[in-house]
Amino acid sequence: MPNLTNKKAPNFSLKDQDGKTHKLSDYTGQIVLLYFYPKDMTPGCTVEAQCFRDRNNEFKKYNVQVLGVSADSVEKHKKFETKQELNFPLLSDEKKEVIEKYGVWVEKSLYGKKYMGIQRDSFLIGRNGKIIKHYEKVNPAKHVDEVLADIAQLSH
Repeated sequence: MPNLTNKKAPNFSLKDQDGKTHKLSDYTGQIVLLYFYPKDMTPGCTVEAQCFRDRNNEFKKYNVQVLGVSADSVEKHKKFETKQELNFPLLSDEKKEVIEKYGVWVEKSLYGKKYMGIQRDSFLIGRNGKIIKHYEKVNPAKHVDEVLADIAQLSH
């Protein structure tokens, strides 16, 4: 999978857990953290979402919008958001169009079985719409610290 750093971020138009449509172009002039995750309600994805929820004020301080993306439905996202009290949009990409544009629909392996799934990658997208950093195969519990450290560096 090619690393997309310094490339123009592929645009998207996806509905969030409340049915509101989000486009990348809605966030022009703002930094966006677009994070892809495999599935609502699973252990790693829950930890990652909780970390972003708990530190969302720090992202807001730097004018960064956090957006989570998975192939789960709008309804599943709503249940996940409600249960975890999330404070940022979860975008539904059931057709996997955006997931494929960002190159995170990959062959994975579990207990020797190969299958297709979403790789846990994130993209820090600059105010100009270019990808500042592509984080690959992130650790759900530590990723938020890594991103906030990079954003703090950018702000100096």
